[in-house]
Amino acid sequence: MDIQKKTVLVLGGWGLVGSAICRKLVELRPKRIIVTSLLESEAREAVQTLQHEFPHAGRSFFQPWWGNIFVRHSLKETPREEILRAAATRAMLIDDLLDEFSTEVLERSAVYRLLKKYRPEIVIDCINSATAIAYQDLFNIAREVRKELKTGKSASIQEATERLLATQYTPQLIRHVQLLYRSMQKVGTRIYVKIGTSGTGGMGLNIPYTHSEERPSSVLLGKSSVAGAHTMLLFLMGRTPDAPITKEIKPTAAIAWKRIGFGEIKKRGKPIELYDCLPENAVPLKNTLKLTDDSQKWTSLNQPLRSVFIDTGENGTFSRAEFEAISTPGQMEYVTPEEIAESVVYEIKGGNTGHDIINALDNATLNPTYRAGFMFEQALKQLRILEEKHNTKSIAFEILGPPRLSKLLYEAHLLQLTFEKMKGIPRATPKEMSAKLDACVRSNAELRSRIISIGIPILLSNGKTLLRAKEIKIPPYRGENELSITGKSLDAWAHDGWVDLRTKNMELWKHRFTRIMNDTELIPKGETSSRHFRSKGYWNNFEDIDPGKLAGWVFSEEEKGKRMKA
Repeated sequence: MDIQKKTVLVLGGWGLVGSAICRKLVELRPKRIIVTSLLESEAREAVQTLQHEFPHAGRSFFQPWWGNIFVRHSLKETPREEILRAAATRAMLIDDLLDEFSTEVLERSAVYRLLKKYRPEIVIDCINSATAIAYQDLFNIAREVRKELKTGKSASIQEATERLLATQYTPQLIRHVQLLYRSMQKVGTRIYVKIGTSGTGGMGLNIPYTHSEERPSSVLLGKSSVAGAHTMLLFLMGRTPDAPITKEIKPTAAIAWKRIGFGEIKKRGKPIELYDCLPENAVPLKNTLKLTDDSQKWTSLNQPLRSVFIDTGENGTFSRAEFEAISTPGQMEYVTPEEIAESVVYEIKGGNTGHDIINALDNATLNPTYRAGFMFEQALKQLRILEEKHNTKSIAFEILGPPRLSKLLYEAHLLQLTFEKMKGIPRATPKEMSAKLDACVRSNAELRSRIISIGIPILLSNGKTLLRAKEIKIPPYRGENELSITGKSLDAWAHDGWVDLRTKNMELWKHRFTRIMNDTELIPKGETSSRHFRSKGYWNNFEDIDPGKLAGWVFSEEEKGKRMKA
């Protein structure tokens, strides 16, 4: 892809890798670069630094944006702990994570507002998402919940449980990818490159570095788990036809460095304060040990820790000895941000670095095979023979899912029973179709039983009465057993998993048959090449109705659920 004259959004542009990528992009003359960071000070600092380095780029070439892209827009500048502390904002966070994905959830999100504002053709994501999610430390919060459960204080239990819900790794990651995909789809982003992580700097389960947890650290392995799940979700996004081209560069080493210097050593943005404890004030070890102690056995020296350091950006500030230890052969070793930036830009331009893990997964997975395709018709033939032998039709069991598939299959089967041939559908009126299917359901007790017994209700042609068994698959259970019926909810349920005999659904089926037949008729007579898949031969010259083929067509063509890669 040509980067020239394109808007590029660099998520995490203040960081070590993000800064290197911004610098690399300048020489390719994009229209503008949007530089984002969590904090306003970081975003503005990054832009000022880049403007100083590239004074001829123009004042509006680099543009800052700041905030947390994992939450809704109204909370993007609120620290996470502050969000969790207040019941109202905690509820917002839980709703955004666990409610069904909707237009409202999308449009109030920070990431959607960001992409809508700048409409970038290229998005480069340098945020260490796995760290941001996993270092919320689900394990510690779970310990707090267990402790509160033992005390039995309902108010404390509620808050602790809500914190646990808001910290679940998988819902956060799923919602983030859903929001990112839909946002990029809406604004027309053409390529998305993620800078991922292995979570361990390329090391294995024997990694010796922890934050005083067990070895290997559950929190660190949580980070690797999130990173791996993130890659798989991006793998799926890369197989989605209307998604941007999706790539991931996953460094497996420590990343360094941003600068080397001497000065105050800071942790989480604050200087590390120096203390002393005189030998005569030594704390005697008795029955218990306090992890924090305000007994004033120690004294503050009222000065910060100052030393020589190497700044590795968001990965931390290390001493000379620490850097030497983790970078020595056999440990994490390291890779420079400039090398990562070169790989990212080369991939965007259409090159093949060999470091795109999404492409690697594409090439390493076991795809559909020729043998399976060759045996497909044989399996169908055996199934049809058994159908004839036992005088039955094998339509749907609702074990595969979704209920919409069972609904489509049985609606097509009812059309098969009442009209027999595809060519008969366009000549019928929707009202006639509705009446015939309704009469078929009323008169055929065995068929009726097969449908409702798998959890698929039948909405009769009057749209006011429902045939059903004890349980139904749609609407799904969401904590409430009784739901209000509205016109909107009725249509939604009928769409998702009810056999719908109403006239307006028959209008849709008539349109489907007409479209299929018209598209097929456009194939030139005598055309025998491999160009056309669904030919007249595929539809048996419209002499029958095949529910499986019809449902597959609906999913592929009407609902745009077609497989993109072989």
